[in-house]
Amino acid sequence: MKIAVALSGGADSLASLVLLKESGRELLPFHARFIKESDQNYRIEQELDRVCRELGLPFYVLDLVRDFEKMVIKPFVKSYLSGLTPNPCALCNRQIKFGLILDHVKAKGAQLMATGHYAGISRDADGPSLRRAADKSKDQSYFLSLVPGNIFEQVIFPLHGMSKTEAIEFLAKRNIAPPVRNESNEICFIKDDYREFILENVTDRVLKNPGPIKNRHGVELGRHKGLWRYTQGQRRGLNIAYEHPLYVLGKDFKTNSLLVGGREELKTRSCLTELVNVHKNPDLWPDKVFVQTRYRQKAGEASVKIEGTRMQVFFHHPRDIPAPGQVAAVYSEEEHVLGAGMITDMDQESWLTG
Repeated sequence: MKIAVALSGGADSLASLVLLKESGRELLPFHARFIKESDQNYRIEQELDRVCRELGLPFYVLDLVRDFEKMVIKPFVKSYLSGLTPNPCALCNRQIKFGLILDHVKAKGAQLMATGHYAGISRDADGPSLRRAADKSKDQSYFLSLVPGNIFEQVIFPLHGMSKTEAIEFLAKRNIAPPVRNESNEICFIKDDYREFILENVTDRVLKNPGPIKNRHGVELGRHKGLWRYTQGQRRGLNIAYEHPLYVLGKDFKTNSLLVGGREELKTRSCLTELVNVHKNPDLWPDKVFVQTRYRQKAGEASVKIEGTRMQVFFHHPRDIPAPGQVAAVYSEEEHVLGAGMITDMDQESWLTG
């Protein structure tokens, strides 16, 4: 059985490759090029080619620059200008890595695709089940939760039982140095601030559409520089001298107003989602489920109601306001992903009405 192995240039994907090589699998390593070629990208591709040759493996580069711009970058920019806080990694996993790329490697004769993601896949009579990785500090199941569940029949995550430290030590013992030395938790196509990236990529009057900053009583406290520049929970950049720290609570597009309040107002008991992706039949979900609405957040106990393409989440305890555009991932107590959706709104009545 031939396994295609996605190589980003970092330690995680290379460790996955070597693990599979030492297990005697037939492999087809490749690197997907997402952004325009640069000296750094060229060096990474050359070093990956060298490592593969030393391992006695073929290597090829898949050029997806145009597809990535169309399917990830442009929707990212459009979402921000629409007032959302998009999650490009979740979109890329669904559309590109486990969509377009998977189709491509299957056309090249691969039956499975392996990546360096930290996540697990359980397989039983009901099919594959996405779950958290052993290394909870690096777990990426949240970013993978929008990928259709049946896709994981064709995917393996060799690092599911390893920690990041173990993966690095595994390569070091074999004298293999990854081309990308430093780990990045940022968006791969943005070097610095996302605001600067958007300014460089669009020319639209909405970018310079200032308006009032108001509290829950409608009192104007300051002026914003365009709603797209702010996200729920944001504290810095408001430029308001006030008796206590202020946080972004929401956006009122009808009046072009940015809504702010104190830390105690930064809570909600529910949120709504679209683009619902069900991994397991909701009728078979356990009574106790947990929902995560941010990557660096512990999932909280909640009740979930699905109607068509919409999912409503009711938190058992108040949670920080989630940002529309982010993902709400539903987990079982055993840390299996049950479903997920893209957050569109939250219950703001508690602070809008006072």
